[in-house]
Amino acid sequence: MPLQENSSRYVDWNAIDLVVFDVDGTLYDQRRLRLVMLRRLLAATWRTRSLDTLQTLRTFRHVREALGDRPEADFMRLQYARTAAQHHKTEEEVRALTYEWMERLPLPFLAGCRYPHLDALFAGLRAAGKQVAVFSDYPAADKLAALGLQAAPVVCATDPDIATLKPDPFGLLAILQRTGVAAQRTLMVGDRFDRDGLAASRAGVRALIRSAKPHPEHLTFQAYDDPVFQPLLARAARTVAA
Repeated sequence: MPLQENSSRYVDWNAIDLVVFDVDGTLYDQRRLRLVMLRRLLAATWRTRSLDTLQTLRTFRHVREALGDRPEADFMRLQYARTAAQHHKTEEEVRALTYEWMERLPLPFLAGCRYPHLDALFAGLRAAGKQVAVFSDYPAADKLAALGLQAAPVVCATDPDIATLKPDPFGLLAILQRTGVAAQRTLMVGDRFDRDGLAASRAGVRALIRSAKPHPEHLTFQAYDDPVFQPLLARAARTVAA
């Protein structure tokens, strides 16, 4: 049944025990971070007089998207192997390059790209007795530390015991198992209908998606001080005042 137009304002937080957050694009402004990194990539391109790094990273992202759309066994190796084949590199060279540019180098800039009000929201969730977890397609522990946020468990598609990309719900189901919280009392917060929203639906979990456009199946929000979060922000404020 389609959601009502103003349903993004309402979540019964008393019926939620666990909130699972995506990371990239959900906890920080991914476009802003990519612009920061693009400037550094272009500088590196100018220094080396080569587009190789820029093109390899672009291929890697496309390969990963395709593996999410059409899942295959051993995606963790295939993401590197298929990228390497297109750029005449070894898998290890691609692994090292993507780690450097997609995981290590962005860390110092993450705090400046974090969405406003998240620290208060996390505090409000914990003050209300909710568990806060993370389910990400990319390694997330270092990013959370750089963002100044804490969650447990932190489950990623690259974990050896997960090894599946969204919208496969396996990682989300693993979080439910580890926390002992029922799907009906869990909320997934993400930024993509086709990844976070679909993974949540397949796990029987309600989704709340960051989007400027409404969606017929999922609740949406645009910022972390939207009405849907006000009860939690108010609780955080009361906790600080006390």
